[in-house]
Amino acid sequence: MSGPLAHIRVLDLSRIMAGPWASQVLADLGADVIKVERTLVGDDTRAWGPPFLKNAAGEESREAGYYLAVNRGKRSITLDLDTAAGQHVVKELAKRSDIVLENFKVGTLKRFGLDYESLRAVNPAIIYCSITGFGQTGPRRDHAAYDFMIQAMGGLMSVTGEADGKPGAGPQKVGVPVTDIMTGMYATVAMLAALARRSETGRGDYIDIGMLDVQVGFLANQAMNFLISDRPPRRTGNAHPNIQPQDVFACRDGHMALVVGNDSQFEKFCTAVARAEWVTDARFTSNAGRVRNREALHTLIAELLAQNDVAHWVACIEVAGVPCAPINTIPMVLEEPQIRHREMLRQIPHPLGVKVPQIANPIRYAEASLSYDRPPPLLGQHTEEILRELGIAVEDVRADVRKP
Repeated sequence: MSGPLAHIRVLDLSRIMAGPWASQVLADLGADVIKVERTLVGDDTRAWGPPFLKNAAGEESREAGYYLAVNRGKRSITLDLDTAAGQHVVKELAKRSDIVLENFKVGTLKRFGLDYESLRAVNPAIIYCSITGFGQTGPRRDHAAYDFMIQAMGGLMSVTGEADGKPGAGPQKVGVPVTDIMTGMYATVAMLAALARRSETGRGDYIDIGMLDVQVGFLANQAMNFLISDRPPRRTGNAHPNIQPQDVFACRDGHMALVVGNDSQFEKFCTAVARAEWVTDARFTSNAGRVRNREALHTLIAELLAQNDVAHWVACIEVAGVPCAPINTIPMVLEEPQIRHREMLRQIPHPLGVKVPQIANPIRYAEASLSYDRPPPLLGQHTEEILRELGIAVEDVRADVRKP
């Protein structure tokens, strides 16, 4: 079976994380993604290490783990976009593409004649997606942005981290570049929706995605809590602001997450840990009461769970039908039987003579397959191949397209 996007070609002018995350999803779904990179330099993330992938001789390569995480399934061509030859190649690729994805600063590609209007002139059906820190309009449109600063500016760090007055209190960023990733996911949704609309109208579209907009967009319940209460949400550590008990608890040999979702589950939890009296305690009979009396309930549960090991508590709470889990390290996650069964870790042969590990796409189709036949490409690996497909002689652009 082929992927659902096997008929789609993506011209990917993006780099770092948000754009490449989106184009990797499209590649997983079967699209032919052509990644355009700067001659000799390439995507910034190639150098964002260590760690770097080792070749068959055990020597470190130029392929950083950061780059390898978001670029499988693509073909790499090196071009200089500020040259006439490079611009010509991009336009020829745009003629044959369904989607163009870019994350340059506002106005940069217009100077090169590679903006939406210019490429729409050569391909009226093109779908063109621009990712920037702040979008194409507004007072910050010209400012650069990275995930960390958008997590800060967009409010996420104000609700992430331990509560004031607790050990280790203070704002924290999320442990993965979640704003970049969510920006890539929103961009993917937008591009797929534009493809669906194009199949009905025959017309392409321009998509404007701003990272700050995305961050505000997924403040979700925290933003709504403020909007209906006029009380700014505050950091509560691992405790859920609206549902209790949901928190991290220290056991005798480690930590576990307890995720009670409703009154029925709370009753089952109390029975499982032999504390039936908590069910009838007036402070805890409803979720609203448990939220208001979170500190008192947390203290009772913490004192109890500290008396035994994580495995003991997970076993007796799980059997009662109450969600809970050990807090796994990443190595433990990759050994989790469920993750192994779902084949979330793949190994793809790499041109360096080794297999490169990859975390799989979580999408599963009954009537289509995902593609894992192309590893993250070496810089410029497919330059000559792509130029041949365009009918362009390598010699004609040799000054602009050079293999490293």
